[in-house]
Amino acid sequence: MSDEKKKDVILETDADAIRLGRTLLRLSRYGALATVDPEDGAPFATRVATATDLDGAPLILVSGLSAHTKGLEADPRCSLLIGEPGKGDPLAHPRLTVKATAHRLERDGDAHALAKRRYLARHPKAKLYVDFPDFAIYRLEPETALLNGGFARAYRLTSSNLLSNSPALAGLAEAEAGAIAHMNSDHADAVENYARHFARAQAGKWQLTGIDPDGVDLALGDDARRVFFAEPLSDAAQMRPALVEMAREARAALAA
Repeated sequence: MSDEKKKDVILETDADAIRLGRTLLRLSRYGALATVDPEDGAPFATRVATATDLDGAPLILVSGLSAHTKGLEADPRCSLLIGEPGKGDPLAHPRLTVKATAHRLERDGDAHALAKRRYLARHPKAKLYVDFPDFAIYRLEPETALLNGGFARAYRLTSSNLLSNSPALAGLAEAEAGAIAHMNSDHADAVENYARHFARAQAGKWQLTGIDPDGVDLALGDDARRVFFAEPLSDAAQMRPALVEMAREARAALAA
């Protein structure tokens, strides 16, 4: 097969591919983590629970006793496969493989505090062990990724395709927790409307679990949904007006 034919397998990266890649990252609750086994240098894959940092980088919480943690300590290179198989042929559903470098977050740092809060929002039961001394949060810094959107829909994505570099990140790091608590306690109806209108989800006690420059994450039990803002935030001050406008649009659409 010629080099030209081989290149044809990978489609040109477009806005839809980037949005799908970011959606898979934000929605993932678990994935297959491949590390290098320090004993023999062979690939070693395990299942891990996942969340995302504010900019979209994957986060994992792992025990120092696990084989994959020992692998990351010896060689931080890794890859993460995410994507729900769904009904029917599992190969017909989108999935994303991310090549990354793992960075352990120090417990006394601001990055750890933010990552811990976001991880627990996605996995609240992890409160039982997140502070155990042998557990650590790792941020997986994406380098490149292969997106398979289904049969004959393969794309190569870069770190900049997957992660947000919005100037709103710093402000959201301060404002996100309070906004989520406020919305979930005082505007639960609006949160449910977000899920019903924008994500076409069933009615229920939906919860906001994350707000980032690109959109919001919603969860109802194990069901997670992603809703993008009409326009990405360039300043944290834009968050409240964006949420208010989404609530107005969703309420009007559902009433109609």
